[in-house]
Amino acid sequence: MKVLIVYDSRSGNTEKMAHAVSEGVSEEGLDVEVKRVDEASVDELPGVDGLILGSPVYYGLPTAKIKEFIDDSVKYHGKLDGKVGGAFASSGGTHTGAETTVMALNEALFIHGMVIQGTSGSNHYGAASVGAPDDKDVENCRKLGSRVASLVKKIHG
Repeated sequence: MKVLIVYDSRSGNTEKMAHAVSEGVSEEGLDVEVKRVDEASVDELPGVDGLILGSPVYYGLPTAKIKEFIDDSVKYHGKLDGKVGGAFASSGGTHTGAETTVMALNEALFIHGMVIQGTSGSNHYGAASVGAPDDKDVENCRKLGSRVASLVKKIHG
């Protein structure tokens, strides 16, 4: 079973988060691949059991590169049903759109028919950080990866 993490990052903050998310996936014993959006291809999507998207916040939404990846994924519409999804975002300040960015990413995954698990703890919709991820943010990223991997095992194991 495999999880693909696709992210965009300009400052390096979202990249740090992506690697923390991958640690959580690995801890659950699944294969994980982490790719910058520039290196990822939507043609990989049918071959993975889980997809986690990460983006910095730009005007309360994901970056154009992540949005283009999502737009290109329409070629697999209807073929990703039942795969597991998740999302994370880094923002430049509090109340600057991390939650709306995570929800926009989740919305695209929902439209693909993917399964997303929230959490009753903090970061209900996915992991988020303000600026560089601190220790708590990194732990929330690991938990996101672990939660997605556990759900992949339940559904596809």
